[in-house]
Amino acid sequence: MRYHIDTIPVWDAMKLDGECLLCALERKTELGEAERYLGASVMEPDVRVKVNDRGFCRKHHAMLFSMSNRLGHALMLESHMIENRQKLEKISASLTKSAAQLKDAGIGDKLSGKTKVATAEILKQAQALNEMAGSCLMCETIEENMRRYLHTFFHLYQNDGDFRSRFEKSKGLCLPHLGQLLEVAAEELSAKDLGRFVETVTKLEKENMDRIQEDISWFIKKFDYRYENESWKNSKDAVERTVNKVRGWCVGKEPAADA
Repeated sequence: MRYHIDTIPVWDAMKLDGECLLCALERKTELGEAERYLGASVMEPDVRVKVNDRGFCRKHHAMLFSMSNRLGHALMLESHMIENRQKLEKISASLTKSAAQLKDAGIGDKLSGKTKVATAEILKQAQALNEMAGSCLMCETIEENMRRYLHTFFHLYQNDGDFRSRFEKSKGLCLPHLGQLLEVAAEELSAKDLGRFVETVTKLEKENMDRIQEDISWFIKKFDYRYENESWKNSKDAVERTVNKVRGWCVGKEPAADA
């Protein structure tokens, strides 16, 4: 089949033979985005507008901070802070007005129309603050890219027999990505093909969860003196692989070979 800009990364992730090809794709995308924001794109007007508006979550600020480009990080923070302060001025003005209305309320006015409006406005501004603090441009970009890769997965699965065969013999997926893949499967596949895919992926996941369970159990046994002379088998990294299997990659060896 013809390969293009989306199919090549999915195929490359499959060839890694890791615990979850989608974790490998997600991590590679995440690292690429971090490097992009700390690189020359930090000075591009359209990028700065998005960064100023959305900012980054705690996880991705920590990631950016760890990449040893404090000037690039500071440049983004400066303009993001300016925009945040402008938003905060409007929120603060509304909160101050609502606070004054509540202070002027008499005893027993808790349920009056005036106090209800003021309280509702405070809750509205609290939501605005939550949105300011909770938005992340990197999370949104990664999610958008992963959505595209999930659809590309099914393009390959349906049209490339080699890819389908490799997937069916793979180590499966982490649980979060399994859920996401099934959601997209319901959009992409006919009823008959969906039934076959669900049957295949359920069997694949059970086999690999059994494998992980055996590894973590053997890892624990190795701390029993009765097994100290036994081989570690494939359990030395069982803790990392178990965590990554049930929650998606977050610890241990990078899932992407070139990460």
